[in-house]
Amino acid sequence: MATKDEFDSLRAEMVEKQLIQRGIHNPRVLDVMRRVPRHEFVTTELRHLAYRDCPLPIGDNQTISQPYIVALMTELVNLSGHERVLEVGTGSGYQAAVLCELAAQVYTLERFPRLAERAGRVLAELGYTNVEVHVGDGSQGLPDMGPYDAILVTAAAPALPGPLRSQLTERGGRMVLPVGDDRRQYLEVVTRMGNRWEIEQTIPVRFVPLVGRYGFMPRTGIVPDDTV
Repeated sequence: MATKDEFDSLRAEMVEKQLIQRGIHNPRVLDVMRRVPRHEFVTTELRHLAYRDCPLPIGDNQTISQPYIVALMTELVNLSGHERVLEVGTGSGYQAAVLCELAAQVYTLERFPRLAERAGRVLAELGYTNVEVHVGDGSQGLPDMGPYDAILVTAAAPALPGPLRSQLTERGGRMVLPVGDDRRQYLEVVTRMGNRWEIEQTIPVRFVPLVGRYGFMPRTGIVPDDTV
């Protein structure tokens, strides 16, 4: 098992080689990626791989995203510190921890109770108090807690889910999510201006499916690999 100093060194190298050299430039995002201990969000057996440039399995056919993808989605959602944020797809809890460092309040929603319980425990152990972990259909969001200044979706939807779109704040609410099927997905940035939603398509990606009423049916066959 690596020591704290060794993990710190690996994390610094990750930021320099995987993030900065690939165009991540927001200083707040880079600072958070240097601090949040990604190795705490994977199993003991995989901790030596935590800072590699790849996703890792976390159980239930889900993954912890590649560090670059976490940083890119966080940069695209463009948080300033005062926001209420909804994350769809808690997974390991790593992305939620990053968001907690950059926003006022985070609500995170996970389909699998086992993953939600573990993520909540790790987040609490690391001292994050501005996060609530919920279990449910991520494609429907959490309307009772909304509206949200930002929504970040860590699973691919076949199209922009209507409930998530309506839960954005009306003036400048921002959502980042992958959209597509098992053959082609793109990371999209959605900005709400009243009853108008501006959509910017960015890079091709590969995510696990967003399963739910406004997502995919179970057993869609999308390969769980979000490496770019």
